[in-house]
Amino acid sequence: MHKSLVLLIAGTAAALAEPNSLTPAQQADAYYGKGIAAEKAGDVAAARAAYTQALQLNPGLANCRYRLTQLQIDAPSIAAKGREAKFSKVMVPALQLENATLQEAIDGLSLIIEKEAKGQLAANFVIQDPGKKLAATKITLNLKNLPASAVMSYLMTQANAKVRYDEHAVVIEPK
Repeated sequence: MHKSLVLLIAGTAAALAEPNSLTPAQQADAYYGKGIAAEKAGDVAAARAAYTQALQLNPGLANCRYRLTQLQIDAPSIAAKGREAKFSKVMVPALQLENATLQEAIDGLSLIIEKEAKGQLAANFVIQDPGKKLAATKITLNLKNLPASAVMSYLMTQANAKVRYDEHAVVIEPK
């Protein structure tokens, strides 16, 4: 019994160490899993590539074909959710504002995000305020060690504004 258990463990370890030992169906399942993970992370391009690779290895994967079709339809909203998730992962060590305009607050936050994300995330804020309701708003905050998404919530509360995470920008509008 002990000898067969050792052989089973050794065989499993060898199979895991050597990815080429997987069957095409197993490789396709692995790519499908990567596609799901990329989709949840909001990375549309990586999800599309993983699903395509899975279908090349196993064209019979109906779930994969469905996810690839849904990806075409839902790509903008998936990318927007991914952008919001990235904002949640960036920690803002400190943000101190006293009687700052919303534009000044957003500019400062943008610099902090780009620095803390080490260039991996560009904030790309857009203020849509045709009635100039937000231009005169003054913001005073003293925040430390918060995710960028939480800082955005505080800014939006003080400015009486709302935020929308789009595929390529973070859009701020009056409430």
